[in-house]
Amino acid sequence: MSAVPETGLLLASGRVRRRKRVGKAVELAATAGSFAAVALLGLMVGSVVVKALPALNWDLFTKNQAVFGESGGGIQNAIVGSLVLIVVAAAMALPLGVLIAVYVSEFASPRIGVVVRTALDVLNGVPSIVIGIFIYGLLVLRFKQSGLVASVALAIIMLPLISRSAQEVLKLVPPSLREASHALGVSKWRTVLQVVLPTTLGGIATGATLAIARAAGETAPIIFTTTLFTNTTTFDPRNPVNSIPFMIFYNSESPDPHLHEQAWAGAFILIMFVLGTSLTARYLLHRAARKLQQR
Repeated sequence: MSAVPETGLLLASGRVRRRKRVGKAVELAATAGSFAAVALLGLMVGSVVVKALPALNWDLFTKNQAVFGESGGGIQNAIVGSLVLIVVAAAMALPLGVLIAVYVSEFASPRIGVVVRTALDVLNGVPSIVIGIFIYGLLVLRFKQSGLVASVALAIIMLPLISRSAQEVLKLVPPSLREASHALGVSKWRTVLQVVLPTTLGGIATGATLAIARAAGETAPIIFTTTLFTNTTTFDPRNPVNSIPFMIFYNSESPDPHLHEQAWAGAFILIMFVLGTSLTARYLLHRAARKLQQR
């Protein structure tokens, strides 16, 4: 009579050991994959740093690119041009993206919300080169190349990222905050403006920061919209401006080894910018999540 229970216990014990072995194997595979991702990133950054070191000097940040046939120079005009493009594009995309998110989350019917969200998801998946060609045919052929036109292309890239992240953050706002505001007789638009949005500023800033990091490295739209620039530093977006992504693309095709070093230096600056914006986004996200939990 005791043989059956003992056999059952042995079988159960065997299954437990097998599950533990499988679980341990999956855990080790996941750990190895994580270390591989970190190692790949470290290898890439280290390679860029090593090749960029010869060009990392004060002249790189304070001088413009040398004209054809001359040596030396820096990438000041590319750095300033990239900042101009990003600032103008963010000024376009951020208000519009937040307004779309507020409309979808607070005012639109479910059917309209699905349509808008689907459109944003499709727009987010459109290749950047297609956006560049679209802006080229829509604006460049009519108004010529300029930093403003390039900023429009970058703003289109940033818009779905900002809007969709803002929508997700707005969903996290506790309904009790809205209900308490409505109970006090506050209108819906005032509730959104004075209660909901201040609560989600950290999350919205996170999405905007990630969108800026992505747009900062785009090259395809810039090739179609602002490449006929002069070798000077300008803050006027009405003129064509240089940019770090295009500088990397152009210098990497040159036979001059010095320009290759400048291209690697530009890649290093771009990586540091993306790293800084990513860390800022992580901090803002953590702060926004903690703020929502406290409420």
